[in-house]
Amino acid sequence: MTEAWEPRVEAGPVRPEPKGFPVGLTVATVIVFVILIGLGVWQLQRLKWKEALLAGIARAEASPAQPLAPVLDGLAAGRDAEFRRVTVTCPGLAGAPALELYSLREGQIGYRLISACQLADGPYRAILVDRGFIPDTVSARPPADAANHDPVALTGVLRKGDRGNFMTPPNTPQRWYLHDAKAMAAALRAPPPVAPLFLMAETSANPDFKALIPAPFPVDIPNRHLEYALTWFGLAGALAGVYGAAVFKRMRG
Repeated sequence: MTEAWEPRVEAGPVRPEPKGFPVGLTVATVIVFVILIGLGVWQLQRLKWKEALLAGIARAEASPAQPLAPVLDGLAAGRDAEFRRVTVTCPGLAGAPALELYSLREGQIGYRLISACQLADGPYRAILVDRGFIPDTVSARPPADAANHDPVALTGVLRKGDRGNFMTPPNTPQRWYLHDAKAMAAALRAPPPVAPLFLMAETSANPDFKALIPAPFPVDIPNRHLEYALTWFGLAGALAGVYGAAVFKRMRG
């Protein structure tokens, strides 16, 4: 029996893969590079903000407290009043209605109580007071008492509201996540106009309620933004070097 005849196909020379410019790799590299540079720039912006915050805190801690009324007069005239230490007397603050603002202090979750302090004179009729921090392990709250008009002498620091970011949850009537003077004043039905700053209490509005801790500033404020910025810029530089080497090898190959 004869075997079936099969044609023989001789293999030709193997053609090398084209070594053209890597468009896909370039696009991906540019996208990642822009993201890394953006993160570095963002950290530099955070560095500037943090340095201003630390300088303001140092200034507030070193300055004597002044009456609130003339400071608010200057604010209404266009002068900066943030980080000014002030004193004020708030009628009925100990039993005033309060909003609860989600907060974190010394690694512990809790809530800050925000109430309105009515002012007797000046360009504003009320200012919002951050009365302090309550750990979430404490369910009790200072009792609200609309009939209580006893004056409460308070010392504190004026601060602007929070800006938040894309990760900040939206405020709700039951839970707040940002110091938003306008929205909070409306929720508390504070008489307008309301000062655009918050008074962060240094002294207690409720001395008998020990769980409420006046805390105008964070206990520890790290400032490593320059280190973070250099890290992102360094990663961007390393990416550019790896990409350049890859393109060089491909084009010569």
